[in-house]
Amino acid sequence: VFSGKELKEYLKTIPADNLMKIEVITNPSARYESAGSVINIVLKKLENEGLKGSLSVSNTQNRKNSQYSNFNVNYHKKYFTQTLTGGYNSGDYVYKNTNENYIYANKSLTNIKTESNDNGKSPSFSSTSEFELDSKNNLGVILEYFQYKYKNNAIANGENYLDQVFNNAYEQSQNNTGNHQNIGTNLFYKYYDKVKNKIFDVNLGVNYYGNNSDSEFILNQQITPTLSGSKILGENFNRNYYLKLDYTQPFEKSGINLEIGGKIDFKNNSIPNDYYNLSTNNWFYDNSRSNQFQYLENLNSAYTNLSKTFFKKLETRIGLRYEYINYKIRQNVGNIEKTNSYGTWLPDILLKYVFTENFNLSTFYNRGIWRPYYSEFNPFLMPNNNGTYSQGNMDLQPNPSNRLGLKFGFYKKYYISTSYWFSNQDYWNTFYVVDGKTVNIPTNFDGSVKKYNINFNTNQTLLKNKLNVNLNLMYSYTDNSDFNKRNNLVNAKNYFSNVGGSTNISYTNLFNKNINLNAWVGVYNQNNGNSFANRAMVYHNFSATKIFPKLQLETSLNFNNIFMAPNYDSTTFTEIGTFRNSNIWDGRGVTLTLVKRFGNQKVKENSKTNVEKDSGGSK
Repeated sequence: VFSGKELKEYLKTIPADNLMKIEVITNPSARYESAGSVINIVLKKLENEGLKGSLSVSNTQNRKNSQYSNFNVNYHKKYFTQTLTGGYNSGDYVYKNTNENYIYANKSLTNIKTESNDNGKSPSFSSTSEFELDSKNNLGVILEYFQYKYKNNAIANGENYLDQVFNNAYEQSQNNTGNHQNIGTNLFYKYYDKVKNKIFDVNLGVNYYGNNSDSEFILNQQITPTLSGSKILGENFNRNYYLKLDYTQPFEKSGINLEIGGKIDFKNNSIPNDYYNLSTNNWFYDNSRSNQFQYLENLNSAYTNLSKTFFKKLETRIGLRYEYINYKIRQNVGNIEKTNSYGTWLPDILLKYVFTENFNLSTFYNRGIWRPYYSEFNPFLMPNNNGTYSQGNMDLQPNPSNRLGLKFGFYKKYYISTSYWFSNQDYWNTFYVVDGKTVNIPTNFDGSVKKYNINFNTNQTLLKNKLNVNLNLMYSYTDNSDFNKRNNLVNAKNYFSNVGGSTNISYTNLFNKNINLNAWVGVYNQNNGNSFANRAMVYHNFSATKIFPKLQLETSLNFNNIFMAPNYDSTTFTEIGTFRNSNIWDGRGVTLTLVKRFGNQKVKENSKTNVEKDSGGSK
């Protein structure tokens, strides 16, 4: 499971020629452990022997400059394939943030402006070795290493008002250095009978993550001069061990395709934080505020999917996933320990009727569950770079949800889909004030939330397949009235809409000169839970790539968000007040990339057909 940044780094290691397609499965089957959509990356398989690869370098000019380089080497000889990839990123980034925190009780308003400068260096390396034991059996091992060294300094200036009258001001400076490393390994075995289409996958993996950090916060009260400070030394350790089994088999006589599998997963995560106070220019250890936090988890899951086509018209899939989790939370301050365990059934159903070659209708139902991230349980009171604080919640509970949908496809180019999502519980972030400190904390909210969505998508290929246009439009309506009433969110919107969409336009081989053009624009809203958008987020980029086939060289120029910098701007409503957060990050600039390839780059497609990808209305 990748975060956005991890997925971006992973995609950078894949040569573009080896990428067949990326598809978004909006209705994943019980096979997947995701509560939302699944990104399925389908690669091509190398068919030529010998050594081949690529080297790429890029330079990005945003507010400051950053560089990225990457290499990919592949060697294939008869029954053995070895792939090595590596990358190095070095960059400086600037972020600006504005906060407006209003407390109902005393009519206090705090305005905070923060500017932070980040410097990061991140080498990465991965190795994949694969052995073809025979025509049906493959064995391999993946080794991965990622490191990120970072330095951050931030200056926050805050002004406090009481009933619109200026009260005081402060300046807080933060200096943060750290180094985190990720080491992972995956041993895999695959049995694939191409005649009978039987597939058996085994994955055994170990992941280790460690992070050392040193953060200093110096707070200067400017009206009544008072200097205070805190220093936090952190050293996180995350360990993950898992075994995953997947088996697929069709039964020709009955026409049923069976998928079964399961996963055993263990986590052992710890977050020790040593807290120091500043006094007369010296740091003194504070045992009462230091904390050792540990999270232990065992998550076991099993699933089955049955799919069958009736009278060549009705495609069906019925799936059921069961997950059982047992976790333990410990913190040494107060000697608190909590243990919890529960089982969850997650059914899903997909029905698709093909009226004609050009018209089809599908409907689905699935139940999902979103569990808190381990660090969201950590009760340690952590200073933020703007003078506020963040804290975890040991009492967090998971959020189950249900989704129903209907999708109509016609002429293989147009898709209209509707869905209904509902939940009787959710968890989002809220705020409280204690001893003059404003604290951001995740918590559970009772109350029903209902969301109604409609999407339109089309993909058009024109001018002899040279021009490709993809358009996606989205409208959603949310009923938050019960949610707001039960949580005393009196000023929040009971009913609201989200409007968004994206379009991607690409032109291949302009003027027959091996020039490729691409443009993408996306508009998204940020209305979620108890937070509401003050403005929409707009992303856009334009790129041009020139390919030199004889030299196996390509160069590209990419303009990122040049007309508008990416901006996140929303207001969170709580019982005690409203909290507005506006963040502009460093995503506006120009990137120049050079890619040099060597060896025979010929590949062949490697894909698998199943009801989920090809028949289930996955996109």
